[in-house]
Amino acid sequence: MLLDTIQIAKTNGKKLFAMLIDPDKQNAKSLVQLADKINAVEGPDIILVGGSLLFTTIDDTISGLRSMTDKPIYLFPGSAMHVSDKADGIFLLSLISGRNPEFLIGQHVIAAPILAKSKLDIISTGYMLIGEENYSAVRYVSNTIPIPSSKPDIAVATAMAGQMLGLKMIYLEAGSGAEQPVSESMIKAVRSAVDLPLIVGGGLRCVADVEIALRAGADIVVVGTSIENGSLGVEKIASVVHSF
Repeated sequence: MLLDTIQIAKTNGKKLFAMLIDPDKQNAKSLVQLADKINAVEGPDIILVGGSLLFTTIDDTISGLRSMTDKPIYLFPGSAMHVSDKADGIFLLSLISGRNPEFLIGQHVIAAPILAKSKLDIISTGYMLIGEENYSAVRYVSNTIPIPSSKPDIAVATAMAGQMLGLKMIYLEAGSGAEQPVSESMIKAVRSAVDLPLIVGGGLRCVADVEIALRAGADIVVVGTSIENGSLGVEKIASVVHSF
């Protein structure tokens, strides 16, 4: 199971790189090009597939990836509609930073009967949206207010509550294409408060951003937009992450 792998890596001080793929931004040709990067000597450890909206069939993207790589493929769902049994598993995200019941538990109730019949590896994950100027798709679709970067105490208490509720991982999200990543001080504060695997994503635009997140305590960094727009190379990110 992936969570076991993540826990072992965390115990051994090994950092992991998850590559986020938005099906709406891919086609058959681009997936082939991505597969070459995914399968490189220095490639991602985990493939996440998902987005806030889906205009394409997520099954097709996963099937395409499955035919080209043996890396673990996990769903990164924006709603209950984004479930596919073609993946290896799912990061079952509960938006614990917000107060919208649909994304705290509502969509999960809808998805639960489907997930129960599937063979997906389900990893319950506390999802926390961070940043004062966060106008990402996540904020718009979820209709929730992010935790301000200047309020680490709120983030700490939220992450602690997530751990006490039995969630298996904590994900600090600046939002896809965010102007600023989650701050170093915020990551450090949350890292010091919980011992769950800590994931950081959104706004990681350069190697320095990735390094800051890792040094601050992230166990896994997630990069998607910066790979899509070519500002960060897959092999470069993997090399940096795996050198920690």
